[in-house]
Amino acid sequence: MATDPYTTLGIARGASEKDIKSAYRKLAKELHPDRNKDNPKAAERFSDVTRAYDLLSDKEKRAQFDRGEIDAEGNPTMPFGAGGFGAGGGHRSGMGGGAAGFGGFGGNDGIDLEDLFGGIFGGGGQRGGPGGMGGGFAGGRSRSAPRGANVNYRLSVSLTDAAELANQRITLSDGKTIDLKLPKGVEDGTQMRLSGKGEPGPGGAGDAIITISIGHHPYFERDGDDLRLDLPITLDEALNGAKVRAPTASGAVMLTVPAGSTSGKTLRLKGKGMTRKDGTRGDELIRLEITLPEGDEDLARRLEGWKDSRNVRERMGG
Repeated sequence: MATDPYTTLGIARGASEKDIKSAYRKLAKELHPDRNKDNPKAAERFSDVTRAYDLLSDKEKRAQFDRGEIDAEGNPTMPFGAGGFGAGGGHRSGMGGGAAGFGGFGGNDGIDLEDLFGGIFGGGGQRGGPGGMGGGFAGGRSRSAPRGANVNYRLSVSLTDAAELANQRITLSDGKTIDLKLPKGVEDGTQMRLSGKGEPGPGGAGDAIITISIGHHPYFERDGDDLRLDLPITLDEALNGAKVRAPTASGAVMLTVPAGSTSGKTLRLKGKGMTRKDGTRGDELIRLEITLPEGDEDLARRLEGWKDSRNVRERMGG
């Protein structure tokens, strides 16, 4: 059983959206696998924190959880799922789960009323004929046996995996584990259909419907097909220029910071963004942030008596 998401993020149940986001960012930066390569427990905790944020940042899911309709994994807490007879349930994947319900008879691949009652009224083959009670169902037409119900799954994917189209592993309701290749142009909410991987039925098994949920990242932000990143640099790196390590979805690269760079300057790494439907890649846009040391007496002495005489706010009327 997953830990209460509020407890995982260390926040109160009445926390605002801003508080939730702030708590996640703090923990994600602290626990990110890139900073804890020798600490597997940190990577596990990072996964828990991300899962908790994914649930609480979704207003609908948060409300369902607060009402006790779903658990911390996002699964229905009722025996057969909320809203109808369940076609599946429990833990559906390594990072998420789901339950598929009929929601009553009918639906996309639910029970066909005609097929259900046909057997009672002497169905199978032709329905109808003089004095028959089945004449009103199919008008003499034969009907195929119904397929089993579809089963819904929710698969959580990291933003970097989505960018790289990294293979994902999911465990189906029958206990079988399969590897999935993410589709080009994958977005949050993209659905994948696995034919014949649903519930069994007289006319064959239904399908598995997998909905992709792309998680939040502690320092990358998606902007269409591009990825944005705020990269801290030091004052001397900005003044003199430097080669610095910059993270990308596929790993760190060496980035050239031009001499005289200012905070807010944006550098572009071609082809390091999200994978588009045509197989090309967006870019990574890196915004430089100059960070000054706190209480550095040596720097203060060096700048003592120096003043920049430019009017840097002139265009703003300053």
